[in-house]
Amino acid sequence: MSQPTRILLSLILGLIAGIGSIGTGGAWVDDAVAVAQPVGDTWLNGLRMTIVPLVVALLVTGIAGTAETARSGRVAARSLFLFFSFLVAASALSALLTPAYLALFPLPQASAAALKSSLIGAQAVSDVAGMGDFLKSLIPTNPVAAAANDAIVPLIVFTMAFAFAITRLPDVQRKMLTAFFQAIADAMLVMVGWVLWLAPLGVGALAYVVGARAGSGAVGALVHYILIVSAVGVTISLIAYPVAMIGGRRGLVAFARSIAPAQAIAISTQSSLASLPAMLRGAGALGVPVATSGVVLPLAVAVFRVTAPPMNLAVMLYVAHWYGIALSPAQYVTAVAVASITTFSGVGLPGQITFYAGVAPIGLAIGVPIEALGLLIAVETIPDIFRTIGNVTMDVAVTTVISERVAGSDESSEADALLNG
Repeated sequence: MSQPTRILLSLILGLIAGIGSIGTGGAWVDDAVAVAQPVGDTWLNGLRMTIVPLVVALLVTGIAGTAETARSGRVAARSLFLFFSFLVAASALSALLTPAYLALFPLPQASAAALKSSLIGAQAVSDVAGMGDFLKSLIPTNPVAAAANDAIVPLIVFTMAFAFAITRLPDVQRKMLTAFFQAIADAMLVMVGWVLWLAPLGVGALAYVVGARAGSGAVGALVHYILIVSAVGVTISLIAYPVAMIGGRRGLVAFARSIAPAQAIAISTQSSLASLPAMLRGAGALGVPVATSGVVLPLAVAVFRVTAPPMNLAVMLYVAHWYGIALSPAQYVTAVAVASITTFSGVGLPGQITFYAGVAPIGLAIGVPIEALGLLIAVETIPDIFRTIGNVTMDVAVTTVISERVAGSDESSEADALLNG
């Protein structure tokens, strides 16, 4: 049995046990909750303790690797610029789509209240800093203190500056520091693997507490969550079609036909890497030269996960909706920025590690409780299907755009050469 299946099964069994215990009306239920709550909280703390060192190490290695790739050639540099532009745009779109979908398909208040009351350990940040204080807080006077206090935004600002400084060092020093942070990241991933191995116990305990306190309303809330977050992923996937039509100058039918095999593999494997051969064949069918697709598509699979920022952001906006937290414009801007940047910290990670490493920093940055992620990670299997479909579809769409820009640039260069010759 795969790990995601084990975790999902523990969630279902925990909810069933918790909901069933309500019907007994026995005093023992409170005693059982008193035992299960610390177990679940301890498991959550095990995940939470890895966030800061993991995100810092992965951001340093991700930025260093991306900068190295950008120096490798014109196509790679253009690809990275276009990738990041799409990541920011997709995150901003999610900040609009998620509240809109929640307004169109609201979560029943009874379910929201029941789920909120069941997560008693979660505390939201009630005081929102003004714009002046927010801008001053971006630069940490003490990065160590920022890390200790979970001040994720100033920590990310410092880490990015530090990572870009590393790229300017001589090769020996740059490689030494990059290897050091890669070793830290690898060690943290081992620790995360240990914590996730215990996930059935932790998720089962949390699910029991939620089921015993929230009843069947918790099930409705989780289903509603899956639908809303998946809808954001589907929307991003659909945007890939006009991108290919307008930017890549490919016909709708031709693009849909060429990408369909890769999408089928994405559904069955939930892996963009496994879909790469089919994406290369699809790009070839669309007339993209191998010299372009052979560079862009492997790079896209490595660093361009266009659904990650918008769907990660949608998760935390949904949790904020659970708690009735009204976010300020500054918080939305912060969330979009953090979601866009931290996507580089999830490169090459398994889905569940990517989920927590990508979503938790957003919650910490805008003051939304992250305790609910212990439950939501158990149902990530379903939204992850739509994440992968969106990534695969947009990878090929952006490849067609880059192909057109490279072709246009080559034609201009040839014309200049003729005129000057």
